[in-house]
Amino acid sequence: MSEEEAPKSVLARGLSLLEAFFSGESELSLGEIADRSGLPKPTTHRLLTELVTWGALERSGRGTYRLGAKLFLLGQLVPRHRMLRQAALPYLEELYRTSQENVHLAVPDDLHTLFLEKLSGRESMAIRSRVGGRMPVHCTATGKVFLAWGGRDRFQRAVAAGLPRLTPRTIVLPGLLHRDLARTLDRGVGINLEESEPGVVAVAAPVLGPRGQVVAALSITGHAHRLDVDRCAPTVRAAATAMSTQLTALG
Repeated sequence: MSEEEAPKSVLARGLSLLEAFFSGESELSLGEIADRSGLPKPTTHRLLTELVTWGALERSGRGTYRLGAKLFLLGQLVPRHRMLRQAALPYLEELYRTSQENVHLAVPDDLHTLFLEKLSGRESMAIRSRVGGRMPVHCTATGKVFLAWGGRDRFQRAVAAGLPRLTPRTIVLPGLLHRDLARTLDRGVGINLEESEPGVVAVAAPVLGPRGQVVAALSITGHAHRLDVDRCAPTVRAAATAMSTQLTALG
């Protein structure tokens, strides 16, 4: 972001510094934060000091900055996400018990999929996802759920924003992605075949809210040579359907 495009108000500037961490890196230097926010280094340093004092950020021993505990505490208070996590945990635990693979609860976050919860164990393959992390919608199983059920507008916005290639198998052509999303609707599940990370596959199913809208997705993710996504699909669909029924009953 250039200095001309940088936010003008003090609040917007402070928020832009926090947005620098959306890249997923746990620690950033003053220079990196300034570059990503488009703010001059002196302004960035002054605002970072205020954010550290408030508790939104912490200084590390290496002279870098990382997100602070106060942001984590505030995040836990978001009512919609807290309710979804509480409702999903029994279904995630059962999916993990039967698969021994990574299982996720994710929600749509504009053109990303945001992971609210993740369960894994010693038998699970180490993968890139983490609680609070985001990944593009076009190359993840949960993201394909949000795109497939999100209507034409979300698909067009994703295409307009670009479809970055994360692996050799990432679908980057709009026509091919559109056909894949049509298959997603037909199957009732989104499938990722090494499209976001080499050697990793996943299957996800939509969780519906009381008004029938997709509010979240449940998924199983594992090694391409071990996880049979077609075999797991009915199990993930059943868990998502059961959670949808619970959410409808809760209103």
